[in-house]
Amino acid sequence: MITCCVKWLFARRCEAVVNRRRPVGLPAPCRRAARGVRPVVLAAALLGLCLDALGRERFAGPWNLAALRAAPAAEWGRRSNLVQEVYYAGEPFHGQPTRVFAYLGRPATGAGPFPAMLLVHGGGGKAFAAWAEHWAQRGYVALAMDTAGHGPNGRLPDGGPEQDDEAKFREFRPEESREMWTYHAVAAVLRGHSLLATMPEVDRNRIGVTGISWGGYLTCIVAGLDDRLKVAVPVYGCGFLDHNSVWLEPRFARMTAEQRRRWVEHFDPSRYLPGVRCPILFLNGSNDFAYPLDSYQLSYQLVRGPMTLSVKIDLPHGHIWTFGEVDTFVDSVLKHEPPLPALKPMRVAAGMARAAFASVVPIVKGEFHYTTDTGPWQKRVWKTVPAELAKGRVQAVVPLARPLVCFLAVTDARGLAVSTPHVQLGEKEQTRWLKKR
Repeated sequence: MITCCVKWLFARRCEAVVNRRRPVGLPAPCRRAARGVRPVVLAAALLGLCLDALGRERFAGPWNLAALRAAPAAEWGRRSNLVQEVYYAGEPFHGQPTRVFAYLGRPATGAGPFPAMLLVHGGGGKAFAAWAEHWAQRGYVALAMDTAGHGPNGRLPDGGPEQDDEAKFREFRPEESREMWTYHAVAAVLRGHSLLATMPEVDRNRIGVTGISWGGYLTCIVAGLDDRLKVAVPVYGCGFLDHNSVWLEPRFARMTAEQRRRWVEHFDPSRYLPGVRCPILFLNGSNDFAYPLDSYQLSYQLVRGPMTLSVKIDLPHGHIWTFGEVDTFVDSVLKHEPPLPALKPMRVAAGMARAAFASVVPIVKGEFHYTTDTGPWQKRVWKTVPAELAKGRVQAVVPLARPLVCFLAVTDARGLAVSTPHVQLGEKEQTRWLKKR
């Protein structure tokens, strides 16, 4: 009875919000049934319904997820060391069938089934055999696919769209959404997952994805669409590209309001990140030229599941797949190996910045990163000072200069670092702290 009453109340209150009416209370039979029930029980039941509703809100965009779960037809090519070429069916482009080229890496020893990773390259990149081999050497089956319609020797006659900015941001009508590069690139990753899941040497319940730059952008979308994934790591890439990114002026500023709205609705990761449920690591640099920290923070704040953050000062941008944080994070989920440190959000009070941490590997360094610069995020100069480590907490004195953007980070004995979300402090905080001092 209580569950029915809560469902009724939840529906009526949602209706009231939509129609801007005063929320209603429980009907008389429900009030009688609820007598003697602790308010916290009713609240918990209502919260559960809310979370269930949110969980069902996974936005699918233009992709037919049920169809993309089917294993694609595949043709296998030559082997070299741990890597083999493969071509698998892609989505139709301009009414014609397409193929996706990829390198598949397999471990040299062991019978499996092995965990597996999908590897998504960035702009100007391709299917990298060395990337697939990197993961194969670590005990994974790994699929590094091309998302630009290319094969090992250049353009495929039956490849999908190119990955240049013109293809990514061109004007399109709603019925043309499945001709766009993002649609084909995401579908190539989803079909790649379906291919891996059918392989006898792969544990289909231990498959993850990582991508670099535009591949990180695609990873954000795929992780929000594909509930089969167990772990995701977007490197550099994020959403809110129309809010701030290197494409703001050359692309979004030239769009009409309707074009911009349509692109964001279909292809910005901000529409898909709320659907992420698997553990996800965001790794980026403080001054990334393409994906600045303001859009980056707006993106990772949308994730409702477990999220880890690693922002590094002046991190170079490139097709780099040797970040220890990425390997360790994936291992911790798919192989149950020691995880990265867990760092809670930073709290700032009385001139001190503090964050609690937990780690199975000893923490050897704490750092406080800050900048007093304004203007473009890509050009801000960051300063770093040591932070104190004490009893599971990292802390540092906050400079008085305002405005100030700051965050804390810890590094463990393996040399792996995680960070808190950055916080922006203004004149009001400075005045309040000066009075306390």
